[in-house]
Amino acid sequence: MKIDLKKIEHFQSFHSIDAHTEGEPLRIITRGYPEIKGSTILEKRRYLQDNLDHYRKILMHEPRGHADMYGVLITEPVTPGSDFGVLFLHNEGYSSMCGHGIIATCKVAVEIGHIVPKALPHNIKIDSPAGLISAWVDKTPNGDLKVWFDNVASFAESLNNVVDVPGFGPVNYDIGFGGAYYAYVDADAIGVSCRPENVEQLIDLGRRIKQAVMKSHQLNHPRDKDLSFLYGTIFHSANTTKQSSHSRHVCVFADGEVDRSPTGTGVAGRIALLHAKGEVALDELITIESIVDGQMQVKALPSEKFYQFDAVIPQVSGRAWITGVHQFMLDPSDIFQQGFILR
Repeated sequence: MKIDLKKIEHFQSFHSIDAHTEGEPLRIITRGYPEIKGSTILEKRRYLQDNLDHYRKILMHEPRGHADMYGVLITEPVTPGSDFGVLFLHNEGYSSMCGHGIIATCKVAVEIGHIVPKALPHNIKIDSPAGLISAWVDKTPNGDLKVWFDNVASFAESLNNVVDVPGFGPVNYDIGFGGAYYAYVDADAIGVSCRPENVEQLIDLGRRIKQAVMKSHQLNHPRDKDLSFLYGTIFHSANTTKQSSHSRHVCVFADGEVDRSPTGTGVAGRIALLHAKGEVALDELITIESIVDGQMQVKALPSEKFYQFDAVIPQVSGRAWITGVHQFMLDPSDIFQQGFILR
C-alpha cells in the first residue's frame, strides 16, 4: 500500500515507544505534548490535570489504548544532577510513582541511545512526583541490559486494620507506602484466588476494598499533600507458581486496572511492611510474582526515619522489553476525540 502522510499532516500526532515490564505495558510518550509548565514535578502534574488531561484520554483510552494501558510522559529535569523527569498516566489520572515505568524507561533510554553510559553500571537520576529516583543500568553475563532502582523512602503506614466491605464482609488490611499508598490484603485469608482466571472477582473486590478503605482511613503524606491518596488494593498470596518465589501480588489500581507485573511501588511498600513486621531482614532479597507470572526482586536497604515513620529504601529490579514504535493521530472529525473505556 502506498502511503502519503502529507495528506494527513494536518492531523494532531503523538509519538511513542511502547514497552512492557514483566508483562505490564508502558507507553513512553516522546512527542506531541505542548510545554508542561511548572518548576517541580508535582507542579507539572497539576498542570497536566488542569490543562492537558484530554491528551491522556487520547493515548490511554480506546481506540488507541485500553482500560489497562499505562503511560509515561518524559519531561526536562527539575533537580540538579537529574537526567529527566517522569509523569505517569493511566485510565483514571496520574500516579505518584511507578516502578515498572522506571525500569522500562531506563532500559529504553539506553537502548535507543538517549542515554549513553560511559561505563557500567551507569546511574540514572529521575525526578518523579514521589521524589528523586536513583536507577542503575548494567549488563548481564550474556550481554542483556538489566535495570534496578533505589526507591523513595517507604514505610508501613498502618498495620492490622479491619474494614467492612459492602457485599463481602470484614477484611483485614495493612497500608504501606512505596511511592504510592496501597491497601494490602492477604488473599489466602479471605479465600480469594490470585490466578488469572479469577481476574473479574479480583477487580470487583479490589475496587470495593479501595473505596471502603478510602472512606474509613484518612491518609496524610507527611511531606506532600498531593501524595495523600490511596492508589489501589494489592492482594498477596503464598500460593506461588515457582517454589523460589516469596509470594504473588495482584494489584488493582486506578479505576479497576490490573497490573500485569508484581508492581514496582507495590513490592516496595510490601517489603516495608514485611520488615516492619519482622518477617524480612534488611538486605534480604525476595522474589514476588505477578498474576501472569512476571517477577520482580526486592530488598530493603537501611534508611533513617522519614518524618515520624521508620522507613527503608526498597531496591527493586525487573525485566523490560520494547514492543513497538508508534505515531498516533487524531483526525479532527473523529467522533471519539477523547476515547472511551469498556470493561
